Amino acid sequence: MRRASFTDMNCSVAQTLEIVGEWWTLLIVRDALFGVTRFDEFSSRLGIARNVLTQRLDTLVEHGVMAREPYQDKPVRYDYRLTEKGRDLWTVLAALRQWGDRWAIDSEPPIVTEHRDCGHTMTVEPVCSACDEHVTRSDLRLLPGPGADDHSPRPVVRIQ
Repeated sequence: MRRASFTDMNCSVAQTLEIVGEWWTLLIVRDALFGVTRFDEFSSRLGIARNVLTQRLDTLVEHGVMAREPYQDKPVRYDYRLTEKGRDLWTVLAALRQWGDRWAIDSEPPIVTEHRDCGHTMTVEPVCSACDEHVTRSDLRLLPGPGADDHSPRPVVRIQ
């Protein structure tokens, strides 16, 4: 079943899903963040069909999330390395992992993140980039940005 395209939707979430929203894609990025770089490593770790893996890697390379770098000439074989754009997905994956630890698994977290400097388990927490104050959803207000147009999603404001 082919999913609908979001290419015409003026929404950052929709455009992100165009790149990383297919099944397997974020697991490929996760493994790349774990240090996996080779096609066969991705294939064996994930149990993904080779044709699907090829499609997902091609999409990630096409969108600049990963770079393909040859490591062997005959036959030509490639490492797939995250670019800066790809490495920036770590916060997305950390947030998904934390949500999954709380809501999707029935055991203790299979992976925790330790801050190297202090040795404590670390979580991703939303903090205001201007004042460093911890924020919750209720502390925020959504406003049209400079790229908004008539096709941009608009927040629904409900008075409770």
